[in-house]
Amino acid sequence: MIIYPDIEVQKGRCVNLRRGRAEEPIVYDIDPIEAARNFTAQGAEWIHVVDLDAVFNQGDNADVVQRIIEEAGCPVQVGGAIRSMERVRHWIDAGARRVVLATAAVKTPHLVKEAATCYPGRVVVSVDARGGHVVVEGWREATIFTPIEFARQFEDVALAAIIYTDIDRDDEQPDSSLSHVTELAAAIETPVIASGVVKSLEEISVLQHLPNISGAITSRALFGGAFTLAEALAIVAEPAPEPAPFL
Repeated sequence: MIIYPDIEVQKGRCVNLRRGRAEEPIVYDIDPIEAARNFTAQGAEWIHVVDLDAVFNQGDNADVVQRIIEEAGCPVQVGGAIRSMERVRHWIDAGARRVVLATAAVKTPHLVKEAATCYPGRVVVSVDARGGHVVVEGWREATIFTPIEFARQFEDVALAAIIYTDIDRDDEQPDSSLSHVTELAAAIETPVIASGVVKSLEEISVLQHLPNISGAITSRALFGGAFTLAEALAIVAEPAPEPAPFL
């Protein structure tokens, strides 16, 4: 399983949003490009970058994202208001190894198929869910789709992965658990990257042994000091336990 350090950029700063609210960011005292270099130095195989200003139509951080791609030293997966083939091509040509389609995957699903046809294995669909339904536009608009029925429409598309963000768990709802991402991963064939669920090393340990979960995106836990990337990578490097003998 791959650990994806998540660098969320707002107004040129490393941040994390409480409940998706752009007006209430947690701001980290580190430059985004320096953060990317630090993660690579700790052994990151990939870095996940989101341009939050682009998501909320408040400008963009394209120059910062470009520098991360150029200076991180490992493959970069880029998201944030990529809603046209022009933007897909822009980031692929700029050196992004993968692009992430979120709102566009709901509102213009044909874009997912077109992009994945042009760039097989380099397109990721992000499925953000709250209360059992997919949400879009920075978590502000609910749809009628359940995560499973939404994800299944892309089963015949050459996606690299599907990112599943469990907003209820990210919001620390008392009845949240890993069950939703587990159910989605079991219901589709496309590899699933879990997001918004990792708060401790224990959860990484659980996720790495679940079928069809290929990675985990983590931001707040890393920047907040719950664990280091090196510690997380040590967990996923541990061999899987031997199955119990059949008696």
